[in-house]
This record gives sequence, structure tokens and C-alpha cells, in this order.
Amino acid sequence: MSSSPKPIVRVEGLSKEYVLGSRESAYATLRESVVEAVRTPFQRLRGQNGSRSRKTIWALKNLNFEVAPGEVLGVIGRNGAGKSTLLKILSRITQPTSGRAELFGRVASLLEVGTGFHPELTGRENIYLNGAVLGMKRVELDRKFDQIVEFSELEKFLDTPVKRYSSGMYMRLAFAVASHLEPEILVVDEVLAVGDAKFQKRCLGKMSNVASQGRTVLFVSHNMNAVQSLCQRVIWLDKGEVVKEGSASAVVSDYLASGNARQLEEVWDDVGTAPGNEMVRLHRVAVRPENESSSDALTVKTPLAIEIEYWNLIPGTQLQLALHLYTEQEIIAFTTGNGIQVVGNDLYTAAGLFRGTCYVPGELLNTGRHRFDLLIVKDRDTIVLRHESAVSFEILDQNAADAGFYGKEPGVVQPALKWTTEQIGPAVRTVS
Repeated sequence: MSSSPKPIVRVEGLSKEYVLGSRESAYATLRESVVEAVRTPFQRLRGQNGSRSRKTIWALKNLNFEVAPGEVLGVIGRNGAGKSTLLKILSRITQPTSGRAELFGRVASLLEVGTGFHPELTGRENIYLNGAVLGMKRVELDRKFDQIVEFSELEKFLDTPVKRYSSGMYMRLAFAVASHLEPEILVVDEVLAVGDAKFQKRCLGKMSNVASQGRTVLFVSHNMNAVQSLCQRVIWLDKGEVVKEGSASAVVSDYLASGNARQLEEVWDDVGTAPGNEMVRLHRVAVRPENESSSDALTVKTPLAIEIEYWNLIPGTQLQLALHLYTEQEIIAFTTGNGIQVVGNDLYTAAGLFRGTCYVPGELLNTGRHRFDLLIVKDRDTIVLRHESAVSFEILDQNAADAGFYGKEPGVVQPALKWTTEQIGPAVRTVS
């Protein structure tokens, strides 16, 4: 007989197909049902004469895995990999197309900010409403009410309608209610996406406490430090399929090395179809570590080189480059430009293929995902091309776990600034 514990989550042959252009609804209204009944015969006719075919996409394909009681399972992958779809099926929000997902315990889900909140009700009223939706009894809510309010730090706003809350306040209240449900299974989707560093740390600490009490956590996040620190095991999804499953350190390492956590280059070989116009066309945009292999993870200490290659199509034209670097919150971290470039005694005015390189020092950028807009400027005052680059990269802080913090420091940059400390006077005696 096997001594392994019975799984608390079992997924077998799980697949989910979506029809593009349709809306999935668990509970259709009478109006929707009538409209669909009228529409269906015409859809069939179109399908029979071949004038229009149904387009579908598989969000999940034949997933199989088990989760043991008390285990913290991480789910990682690029946007659109199927992570949120998986959690919605496990939370019984949507139904699978085929296969099955069995959960043997009380489930609390935190998937979208403010899900289950009524905007016209106050924070106090929504605690009771959301708690009831999650399955908590009135007696249980009364007993935990003060703990929920203390965790959310929203005591001043309890009697304010939640429609006036910021997204961060929504998240704090939603997580506070869900995390105090004391479920056997806690399902969390990207809790670090909203909130300041203090709140992120409290959320991660709460999830650690849940796991230490023998309960199970399913955790989706783009924060690889948090995933490695909190999760014993990780599943890597791509295009709805499991790429790899195993220990957190091994799977995260392979994920980062594969380039799936980032897109470090975009290239256009055909000058005729490349982004641009009759004056300038792009050839290549890329980010790489300045002194390391491009397969290495990018950390806060990694000096970066951002390379822009472009065709100057008109002789005698002075072109300059500028970058607007954005954080994952779409805040501009900084802007920079190369001004008028001189080679010897000649300005960059000849027609041809050129490369401009921007060097970003290490210990400047904060952790998280970054992207940039590229501007090409003529004569320092006229923007002739603006390109929102598909290149994106994630900055990690591998030393953060040593300090016991897996969230994100506040601020758009995290520079290593020089500090000195010196004694400037004698000891002072105090009288008690």
C-alpha cells in the first residue's frame, strides 16, 4: 500500500476551448436566450455554405497534475499561457470543455480585484456580503471582523461605499476577507500586481502562514522571487500545456533561461515592410546584458545595453534616438536620448544602416517588468517615428529572499546610492 497522502486537488485531462467572438456565461438571461435561439439557425447556414467558419482557441490542453495537502504550488508562464483559466476552472467560475478537476476541501479564491463586491455598499457591508459568498457564516464573520479590518488597514473607510475605493483598497479588502476564510485551499492570482510594498509583504506572509498551518495554496505570479521562496513545486504553462513541472528553483531557472519571461529582441529584415516611413525604417530592437550571455537572468545589478538598428533612407538627414522606459505599472521610469551624434568630423547624416546603443547601469532599475517606447527624432525637434516596442524584460532581485522580503520596493528605480555614517559628537547622558 502507498503511504503517500490523498491529493487535495486532482486534475485529469483538463482542457478548455473558447470560441472567438462569443461570450461565455454560466447564467444566461431570457433576452440572451431568445437572441441566441434566433441567431443559431443563421450561424448553422453560414457554417454549411462555408462562408464563415467557427474560430476557436484552446486555453488549456490535457492538463494532468495533483496537489498534496499543505503544498504551495506555483503556476508560471507568459500572459495568455492559460494560468488564469486554470484557476477559474478550479474555483468553479468556468467549466472545462473536457476532463475534470476535483478539489477535496473548502476553497477561497482571489482572482480579480473586487470580485463579488457591490459598489454601492460600504466596506463594512461588503465584508459580510463577500464573506457570505465565500461560504463564511455570520457568527464566523463577527468573530473575525476586527482581524479582517486590521489586516486591510481600511478602518477609516469602512463606512464609505467601495465604488470610491482605489484598486489598491479593493485588493486589500478582498484579500483580507478571502485570507481569513481559513480554507483548506487558497487560490490566488497575481496578488502582487496591486498594492504597495508593505501590503505585498503582508499578503505573502499570510500565504506563508496558511501553508504552515497545513493548508494548500495555488499561487499564480510573475514575481519569480516570490514563487521560488513560497512554492515547493511549480508548473510552467505555455499555450495551455505543461512545459515543465518540478521543484521551484529548477522550473523557474529554466523558465527564465528560455526567454519566455521576456522578449529581448524584435527584428525586421525587409526594409520595405519594417516599421517606419520614407525617411527611416527600423531593422532591430534588442535588450541584452552588457557583459553577459543573453540567456542569463537580468537582476538589479546587471548593466544593460539597449540596441536600436535603423535605416536612414534620406542622405543629409540628422536623426536622433530617444527612449521612454516604462515600469509594469505604465509609469515612465526615465527618458533618455542620444542627441546629435558625431563620428570624427561628420554628423550621422549619411544614408545607411546604423546602430544606436543605450547603456543602462546596474543597480538603477527596480525589480519587475519593463518595456519602452522608441522615438526617432529629426533635427532634435521633429518626431518622425514613434514605436511601442514589443521588447520587454524582467528585472529580478536575487538577494531579496535573503532579507525575507519577496515583494517589490516602492519607487520606479532602485539605485545603489553612496551613504556614509560618522560620529560627530560625544555620547550624551540622559536623566531619567
